[in-house]
Amino acid sequence: MIGDLLYLIGALCLFLFGMKTMSEGIQKLAGEKMRSILSAMTSNRFLGVLTGFFITTLVQSSSASTVMLVSFVNAGLLTLVESIGVIMGANIGTTTTAWIISFLGFKLNIAALSIPIIGLAFPMLLLGKDKMKSFGETLLGFALLFMGLQFLKDSVPDLHSNPEIFAFLEGLTGYGFYSILLFLGLGTILTIILQSSSATMALTLVMCNYGWIGFEQGAAIVLGENIGTTVTANLAALMGNIHAKRTAFAHTLFNIFGVIWMLFILRFVLRSIDDSMVSFGVDSPFTTAESVPFGLAIFHTAFNITNTFLLIWFVKYLVKVVEFIMPSKGKVEERAHLEYFQSGFLNMAEVSALQARKETKKFCELSHRMFNFVPGLVAEKKKKEIQQIVERIKKYEEITDRVEEEITTFLANVMRNHVSPQVSEQLRRMRIICGEAERIADICHKMAMVIEKKKIEKVSFSQKQTKDLNIMFDLVNQAFNVMFTFLEKGEHYANMNIEHAIAIEKQINEFRDKAFTGVIKELEEGNPYVKSNFYFNKLIMSCEKIGDTILNIDEAQAGVNIE
Repeated sequence: MIGDLLYLIGALCLFLFGMKTMSEGIQKLAGEKMRSILSAMTSNRFLGVLTGFFITTLVQSSSASTVMLVSFVNAGLLTLVESIGVIMGANIGTTTTAWIISFLGFKLNIAALSIPIIGLAFPMLLLGKDKMKSFGETLLGFALLFMGLQFLKDSVPDLHSNPEIFAFLEGLTGYGFYSILLFLGLGTILTIILQSSSATMALTLVMCNYGWIGFEQGAAIVLGENIGTTVTANLAALMGNIHAKRTAFAHTLFNIFGVIWMLFILRFVLRSIDDSMVSFGVDSPFTTAESVPFGLAIFHTAFNITNTFLLIWFVKYLVKVVEFIMPSKGKVEERAHLEYFQSGFLNMAEVSALQARKETKKFCELSHRMFNFVPGLVAEKKKKEIQQIVERIKKYEEITDRVEEEITTFLANVMRNHVSPQVSEQLRRMRIICGEAERIADICHKMAMVIEKKKIEKVSFSQKQTKDLNIMFDLVNQAFNVMFTFLEKGEHYANMNIEHAIAIEKQINEFRDKAFTGVIKELEEGNPYVKSNFYFNKLIMSCEKIGDTILNIDEAQAGVNIE
């Protein structure tokens, strides 16, 4: 008994591993195109449905696509309204699993071809270039997936040899509508445990194909899978902000609503599917176990398409319901670290690169915001306000330390997932950029300490020193503007315009030299602001260091002069 159970678990694990391997291979093959599709998503709900369908069909996992979606909403790349259309499309996309298994898993002996496919794939993994390796990984995953399915079929006991199993399951079907709810709960629990509706669907189709359960019970389990698959996204959203939580909850509401209305007409729908299959010359799924997988594939697809068609017109109302149930708590929800990078469920490495790029840009914006506190601190006269700005800069410095650590950890984790060399290079540059952005924050913190000490000692800048500092601040802000343009428009634009960034950095250096020369000249002429010159020089030098650091970021983005 224990051996049979372990055999079943091992078969499921092989199936899941094959699906994961195939999914990652496909992502690498279509990584850039996938990111382009995600970047092009708009508020058009119909385009969102198509996008969700395409992505989920490609990666063969609605859990993976919805977790990715939750992360994107959390990162501010998508709004809640935009995300709901994609959720609907993801539900339709996940129905392709049932069709693939029904057509290939039971009708063709794909498992017999698995070993030759592995023999073809393995040399690609060892000898091929990047695309060839990704293709080999896809083939390997495909072979392992169907080997797992074959083992899963073999692990199901023969009902003739094990009549007690049939008697047990038959006993569960004798409670009318309560039996439907029982099998619905079973589908939900199985999906939560396996963390994959595709694996639950495969197990359900195998049980139906071998006569363990009937058409009606299989349909109930399929409905339960639709609820269970939302748990993964909700778990991923637990560490996210309010927008991520709302997206995951909207997915749950959407699926629960669909299951509720389907329960009222379930038997009518199943009879209609049965009549249609019989009219096309296919055996009835109510009487022939081998026909049940096709009947469930039809049911699963019809249910998700109909549910999407019914609710797509009420997206705005669904959003209002979600916002009413989960109201925003204002700034309390917006914590200072990368909450969405803490989720252990985000494992789509190729797609994660886009999110990482956006977060890297946000980190640079945080450092820029910190720099802009400095001119206000220089100009401020009131002691209380000065202390508040200094405390704010100190807090920001702590935040940037934590953010750099979390982004770097996330990038390192993504790089471990065997990403393509192109993506690996992009992630390496992001790590450089994050390190430089944190350096800017450190310099700003030191500048704040210098200004605070100057205020304590009641040292004042001359009008010329104040004017020169403002000019330097403006030059640094020009450098920041160019940097953000590079980060926004990408590597090609940065590479073509790197000379502009170098020119601004040169202006900053020239102004530093001019300011230092002016200080020496004033000292020679007996200028009374001797002590203020010390603080003035430190601030000018710090600005020049920030200019150098910004140029390092520009060059990393452009892909030049990277150590």
